[in-house]
Amino acid sequence: MKIIINGAGGKMGHILSEMAESQGEEVIARVDVTFTAPEYSRLEDFTGEADCVIDFSNHKATHELLTYCIKKNLPVLIASTGQTQEELNEIHEAAKKIPVFKSPNMSIGVALVADLAKRVTKLFGECDIELIEAHHNQKLDVPSGTALMLAEEIKDAREGTSFNIGRHENGKRSPSEIGIHSLRYGSEVGTHEIIFSNGLETITIKHDAKNRALFAKGALEAARWLVKQSAGFYNMKDFIAGE
Repeated sequence: MKIIINGAGGKMGHILSEMAESQGEEVIARVDVTFTAPEYSRLEDFTGEADCVIDFSNHKATHELLTYCIKKNLPVLIASTGQTQEELNEIHEAAKKIPVFKSPNMSIGVALVADLAKRVTKLFGECDIELIEAHHNQKLDVPSGTALMLAEEIKDAREGTSFNIGRHENGKRSPSEIGIHSLRYGSEVGTHEIIFSNGLETITIKHDAKNRALFAKGALEAARWLVKQSAGFYNMKDFIAGE
């Protein structure tokens, strides 16, 4: 598989590049706004052939990324987070023309946690639900995209659910809310913990990312699957179901 890595200058871009080549894939182009010739600072500067674009850049690159992929008829895997509603709408419009894979977390383990959380919500009845996420001290989005994804999965399984982010000033909770709390410290890769309690018993589901390489691994596996798909919008749930 010939891969274009957009955001190749970042930590995840470096990890993905090394992992892809170690697994026999060909990184045909590395693109990053910080690069200078002979590297590529813009996607449009690369005119060669490729099988897929994997994006670990920034949500602000969404329009340029999708314009390029539609023009080249390339499947695209978007691993960046923090997209605005306008950018999300553009992603779904692009998916009508090309295969688009979008996930705020490329971990297969997190996808399994999301599935488990949805099942617990359905079967555990009326319970209080709290979600705690921890990341490194330079992470920009709060709550994390993964925390919001998990919360949305829970919300789908319980009618009338609302999010209470941070529970500022008022600690009393409503029965239907999901409490979401963000911690930022050190070089924490990413921990997500969901607590379900009905007063008689408590269930805790926790995912602890030990190394960023797991996100590169998930992205590569998902990209191999994506290039076989027709135009449409896909995420980790589709990938797991497809496997």
